Amino acid sequence: MFAAYAARFDRDQPLNALELGDRPEPEARTDWAVVDVRAASLNHHDLWSLRGVGLAAEALPMTLGCDAAGVDEDGNEVLVYSVIGATGHGVGPTERRTLLSEKYQGTLAERVAVPRWNVLPKPKELSFEEAACLPTAWLTAYRMLFTNAGVRPGDSVLVQGAGGGVATAAVVLGAAAGLRMLVTSRDAAKRERAVALGAEAAFESGARLPRRVDAVLETVGAATWSHSVKSLRPGGTLVISGATSGQAPPSAELNRIFFLELKVVGSTMGSREELASLASFCAAKGIRPVIDTVLPLDRAREGFARMAAGEQFGKIVLTM
Repeated sequence: MFAAYAARFDRDQPLNALELGDRPEPEARTDWAVVDVRAASLNHHDLWSLRGVGLAAEALPMTLGCDAAGVDEDGNEVLVYSVIGATGHGVGPTERRTLLSEKYQGTLAERVAVPRWNVLPKPKELSFEEAACLPTAWLTAYRMLFTNAGVRPGDSVLVQGAGGGVATAAVVLGAAAGLRMLVTSRDAAKRERAVALGAEAAFESGARLPRRVDAVLETVGAATWSHSVKSLRPGGTLVISGATSGQAPPSAELNRIFFLELKVVGSTMGSREELASLASFCAAKGIRPVIDTVLPLDRAREGFARMAAGEQFGKIVLTM
């Protein structure tokens, strides 16, 4: 079957490690399902895998991709939950959780095998391309907002770095839930688009805000960390799910964190139940994931290049 996979690692030029070509068909083991993939979306996790972060050399070659929507063996339209081993379903009881494309082959292929527990019904309201955006970036944003940020309708939330998959999802979901969403970006066009999606206001990266916020959603890391901490009201919450600009900020802002009794919460992906709730929320409220580009799988290199350059606004989706 045709797939996009990591054939090697290249820390500085990750696209040099990307290959497109034939890979073995997935194994239909006991209590697992083989899904015919109709659409899959890209995540920065795929670039990190090509750099050799979180992926062992002995696992190569590894089909990339965490997110997918498709059709199961019975003809049902389904959504794939990408965390394998979270509760032991379909794997050994002591196996640590991994994302698809870390231990098990990923979704950037014509077919993918996952435990049956990891297959959910796809909402009929969403296309395959839209549904394929949910399992990683949109699920991460959903958990950050509604599980870990401790906010409620009317509260203010700052999202750092408008344009990325998680940031865009957070703006749309938060606005739909009655939150007052603020965003930052270095790109004026991305700021305008974020406002069009429901953000109350958008600011230059690092700009002083008109008021302090109840929560900050942080995926950028070192470049925005100090601004995130300084933007919080006393007792506010900073939720971090990534550090694309690096994990070592110039200042940790420890004095401000303890003096203002700020909360710093790590957030990774979400549960299967949260994914089901997210899908239901999108269907009920007419929410549609923001898609930047749709490409056929054989043009995956173009999508990776666009993501690596930070040019996208929303998700990049590959169709099979």
